[in-house]
Amino acid sequence: MTMNVSNPLIAQRADPWILKAEDGTYYHTASAPEYDRIELRKASTLAGLADAEPVLAWQKHESGPMSCHIWAPELHRIDGKWYIYFAAGRAEDIWRIRIWVLENEAADPTTGAWTEKGEIVTAWDSFALDATTFEHKGVRYLVWAQQNPAFQTNSNLYIAPMSNPWTLAAPQVEIAAPDFPWEQVKYKVNEGPAVLKRNGRIFVAYSASATDASYCMGLLWADENSDLMDATSWHKLPEPVFATCEENGQYGPGHNSFTVSEDGSRDILVYHARSYREIQGDPLRDPNRHTRLQPFGWDKDGFPAFGQPVKDGPCPGL
Repeated sequence: MTMNVSNPLIAQRADPWILKAEDGTYYHTASAPEYDRIELRKASTLAGLADAEPVLAWQKHESGPMSCHIWAPELHRIDGKWYIYFAAGRAEDIWRIRIWVLENEAADPTTGAWTEKGEIVTAWDSFALDATTFEHKGVRYLVWAQQNPAFQTNSNLYIAPMSNPWTLAAPQVEIAAPDFPWEQVKYKVNEGPAVLKRNGRIFVAYSASATDASYCMGLLWADENSDLMDATSWHKLPEPVFATCEENGQYGPGHNSFTVSEDGSRDILVYHARSYREIQGDPLRDPNRHTRLQPFGWDKDGFPAFGQPVKDGPCPGL
């Protein structure tokens, strides 16, 4: 099936999230380079998202909580309502970043009103971001990145069950820390988790290192019948699964999500990357992390096989 997708799909939209709703509609959200708002786009096809008109869902506050660094929104449909998980700091303390939740009761999340449900309270009042959520065997879980005050890392990955879409039901458990050299370039980072359930396993793709060309994706997995709240159930692959490809002109691919093709036959990796290596100043201030798509397959052991980020232009397989 040809969808005529061309990369980059959407310019200057980092940390991309694409959800295919039950009616087949695709919704896209991402970090805007100004870090000041949350936008949603919708289309009947993946290619259509490129030209879809952005709808403003929510704007930052002028001061106090949720007034700076509006990062990595994700849209989820839970129990008949829409939720957006995102990270935000304060204008008075820009790195005091925490996880927040919005709720919308409308059938279409680009309409209706978004209500602020508040901060997700975790074990520590520390740097926290990149929340995602999934359901497994009747339990809803949150997975996110957070700085543990006891460790000299920037962020580790944690999981906890939820009692409702904005409240944790039990103490969090660490499932990954930046242990390998490729996860520690400039910063010791595990962040941006994205969940994929397949072949008897729960996979968590995540991103590591600084947000420049060293940024890359790693992979965790747990057996679907294991106790997901037992840290020993989680295993990490020793090498990155998606990384900079000089030959194809793709640098720092990561902060991904997953979706499927219109006919459901292809699994699709949604990610951002830059088309150049050298960055002037802080990489977070460079706006050119673009939303990209790439179909992927599965290896003989039942693990996702992402390959290398493809060149800009028409996307093979899409």
